[in-house]
Amino acid sequence: MGVGYEQAFRESITDPETFWGAAAEKVRWYRQYDRVLNSDNPPMYRWFEGGVLNSCYNALDYHVEEGRGEQIALIYDSPVTDTITTFTYGELLDLVARCAGGLKNLGVQKGDRVIIYMPMIPEAVIAMLACARIGAVHSVVFGGFAARELATRIEDARPEIIITASCGIEVNRLIPYKPLLDAALALSSHTPSQCVFVQREELPVDLMEGRDIAWDHLMDADPVPCVPVGSTDPLYILYTSGTTGKPKGVVRDNGGHLVALLWSMENIYGVRPGEIYWAASDIGWVVGHSYIVYGPLFYGCTTILYEGKSVGTPDPGAFWRVIAKHSVSVLFCAPTAFRAIRKEDPDGLYRQKYDLSSLKMLFLAGERCDPETLLWAEELLDIPVIDHWWQTETGWAIGADCAGLELLPVKPGSCTRPVPGYDIHVLDDAGNDLPRGETGNIVISLPLPPGCFITLWNNDADYIRTYFSAYPGYYLTSDAGYLDEDGYLWIMGRTDDIINVAGHRLSTGAMEEVLASHPDVAECAVFGVYDPVKGEVPVGFVVLKSGHDPGVEKLQAELIALVRQKIGPIASFKSVAVVQRLPKTRSGKILRGTIKKIADGVSYTVPATIDEPVILDEITLVLQEIGYPKR
Repeated sequence: MGVGYEQAFRESITDPETFWGAAAEKVRWYRQYDRVLNSDNPPMYRWFEGGVLNSCYNALDYHVEEGRGEQIALIYDSPVTDTITTFTYGELLDLVARCAGGLKNLGVQKGDRVIIYMPMIPEAVIAMLACARIGAVHSVVFGGFAARELATRIEDARPEIIITASCGIEVNRLIPYKPLLDAALALSSHTPSQCVFVQREELPVDLMEGRDIAWDHLMDADPVPCVPVGSTDPLYILYTSGTTGKPKGVVRDNGGHLVALLWSMENIYGVRPGEIYWAASDIGWVVGHSYIVYGPLFYGCTTILYEGKSVGTPDPGAFWRVIAKHSVSVLFCAPTAFRAIRKEDPDGLYRQKYDLSSLKMLFLAGERCDPETLLWAEELLDIPVIDHWWQTETGWAIGADCAGLELLPVKPGSCTRPVPGYDIHVLDDAGNDLPRGETGNIVISLPLPPGCFITLWNNDADYIRTYFSAYPGYYLTSDAGYLDEDGYLWIMGRTDDIINVAGHRLSTGAMEEVLASHPDVAECAVFGVYDPVKGEVPVGFVVLKSGHDPGVEKLQAELIALVRQKIGPIASFKSVAVVQRLPKTRSGKILRGTIKKIADGVSYTVPATIDEPVILDEITLVLQEIGYPKR
């Protein structure tokens, strides 16, 4: 236990420089920073300016020097290839140092960009850390992303090198990467000097002479030491999902990022060095950056790189196998993973096959967790289940139950309290603070704590306009919600998920909570559609649990009555349909905005991040059956 939540939060808000200065003492600096916070040019705040360090040194070299080179650093668990491989801190350091040497041999220098377009394989982690080692700026693009989306990122980042693999492997199919990369380069005006390919035995490819080289060739290099970089120098660029036109490249610095993630491992997740920490995400998303790669290794944990799914690789017991096999202490995943498990195995029969005694806590994030899913997981696992909220832009949690400080009572549906460092306000559209319990625009008073993005790549103007112009002095999260009488934070969805029904602002998230409470419903989505009289009315989609068939008309009547009972007739909730599955991004977010456009008859672009585009065709047919679009 730390100092306790209330004290930590109060100190972080009233005296952030002292608070984060103390946290920074756990970082290994080559040169101490000049000051904790530079506030001279808001909103362009800078943390630990003048400090010199290296993120790879803090993740690997330091632990080896401290005598922990034999500890397992990385476990690669791949049910899709039936492979488990482990790497000690010493082994990982050697591979990263040689990869860094190979990049230097290819001409990569401090400040150059390297795009990493990879599946969930160890080489992806090695490449990220190798970039950090030599001060190159990595930009990880989700493996298998469409050529057009990859091209926009190549165009914006202008990488010296692209590192990729011959293919990705899904549950029942291969995704060839080379045709996608070739098409992206044909679309882009920028050409990297080399493309490095990891040849996977499932689908080896022919390399283009003069442009492509094999990973083994890259690794045939002498190891190189860490390059000192400035605290405010960029560590990586991560493009926000679903961007159109000019992509938004979120820039993370080295110093603030390291301080924040080290603090979070101890104080939010409550783990200890040497424990096994598993973030069941993808390195293409911010969770993968922060909590598969950097956070656990900074802190001296063992981290798991999992190439599989929560169901289907091979069954709904996939997560339980990994936890039992590797003695996982803390699991972090998206609520959608647990909804998928619950849908396929509502009675939790697969859980009984495994010893999960090592598991202390489950953290959920990535989208709002409905209370039913949280309560189901809590009952199934008999451990604290903590919903926490954060964004690509912040890089770590904004609201959470900080287990390492003090475990507060859980309120299902709430992400608990603001994390120390985040001074959260709920404002109306005019910028006035709203009373407790009233839903409005969630904003964060400046400065943002360390670890949050410091700008958008080559686009300070958009950074200021998009995030800081609506409410001067605040960061606009674009999420809607409220603070309750106990100071708990309730995220009700994106601000565009708040619908206006005959002048009443209503949360689709609150309606989803009601639908999810029905015993036959595995997951659901509610979205607003055009109505000529009321402006907007809500429509619901539900997916049934496996083996549940209550009858569509009976279920619809029960769900409509439930919403009427719990939210009231003001919601005008009169339309709900059963669907086989919901359209989602690869990170598990439901594409409510796209569904709404289809229902309204508005033209839309298939989001680049969509997992299975064919689901949109299924949704279109269901909407037509219930009378949409109406105009």
